[in-house]
Amino acid sequence: MSTVVTVHNLGKKYTLSHRQGGDHASLRDMLTDGISGLGSRLLHPFNPSDSGTTAAEDFWALNQVSFNVRQGERIGIIGKNGAGKSTLLKILSRITEPTTGSVRIRGRVASLLEVGTGFHPELTGRENIYLNGAILGMSRAEIRKNFDRIVDFSEIEKFLDTPVKRYSSGMYVRLAFAVAAHLEPEILIVDEVLAVGDAAFQKKCLSKMEEVGSEGRTVLFVSHNTGAILQLCSRALILEQGMLTADGDASVVANEYLARVTAVPTEQFLCDVAPNTRVWIRSASLRTPEGAIAGTVPMSQEMRLVCRLTLAVPANITLSVQIKELNGTPVYHFPNADSGTTLPNQPGNYQVEVAIPPLWLYPGKYAVQLTLNEVAGQLYEMRQIVDTLGFVSGQDFAACPRTLGRHAGLVFAQVNWQWGRVA
Repeated sequence: MSTVVTVHNLGKKYTLSHRQGGDHASLRDMLTDGISGLGSRLLHPFNPSDSGTTAAEDFWALNQVSFNVRQGERIGIIGKNGAGKSTLLKILSRITEPTTGSVRIRGRVASLLEVGTGFHPELTGRENIYLNGAILGMSRAEIRKNFDRIVDFSEIEKFLDTPVKRYSSGMYVRLAFAVAAHLEPEILIVDEVLAVGDAAFQKKCLSKMEEVGSEGRTVLFVSHNTGAILQLCSRALILEQGMLTADGDASVVANEYLARVTAVPTEQFLCDVAPNTRVWIRSASLRTPEGAIAGTVPMSQEMRLVCRLTLAVPANITLSVQIKELNGTPVYHFPNADSGTTLPNQPGNYQVEVAIPPLWLYPGKYAVQLTLNEVAGQLYEMRQIVDTLGFVSGQDFAACPRTLGRHAGLVFAQVNWQWGRVA
């Protein structure tokens, strides 16, 4: 197979400005300083401002990243939030220019990045289909040939002549993915934007990407879901702090990634403020019944998952906890709806605790995935995934004196054996 993407020593640098004005100020102080500063600039427009100094800092979102992609490969890109995954895809999609290094691409590229990229909000869904086809260099006849398949796949036929600015994020992603996948690009680039779709549509998208790959086209797929990476991809990359730290067989790389993120007791702190987001998780942690961070948990001991979340607007939300093997195989799934618990639906900051009973998992490392959904009618729109939590299930010699291995399954059960002579 020929090489269709060549990335050589790629780097992307951003300059961050930090205001250095002393102690933290109150809102009243900030307003007062701002008004007085404006007055000073009006009176003395050519004098430098003395209200504070600005320090610049270089931040490398990507640094010396090199790899090649062959035609027909399906490659998964894994990494924590802020690792540089989306920056890499934006460079490959020609949205952002690199600071150093080079990228060579052979073939038409279709990209599905964050919601809002690629479509004109004032145009209807129908008009945006033709616009995206034209951007890909396709004739109107080529677009018409695929038009009905795009509409059928997206399942939004009733809203086709509505401006996309009125679409929900789920509707937008449905149409955007359908357009990107059906306009026959040689290279399909998909970011984790699929997380806002419902589970059935995600499965449909994964099947379509498998189909695209089987046709000899190339797929680059970013996801936090290692199970999806293993289902779709034969090769995977790990980005860590902007650097490529692993490249190889998808199952080997996925296991390595999950082993890294669950190597130590983890408490995940996320953003306190999430612009343009309706609901979000601020922090999450696994804890023992006594409140300590859960690292190694005896197989007979319960744990607690503590999650802090924010609702910026009234919203119906669901929260689910999934415990997985490091290769992505699900072991347990705990949605709040299954327990009959209704979560808050009014604006505010909340703490949610999930008491997880003893799981009796065989000794080893396990990953924990926390998923936040917003419910709109019959549609579940995934808002956020936290999958960097993990724990080690430890041998409980009081409950089971013999050393246990993983050859016999996943879950240990205490059973009683009896025997007796029979005639």
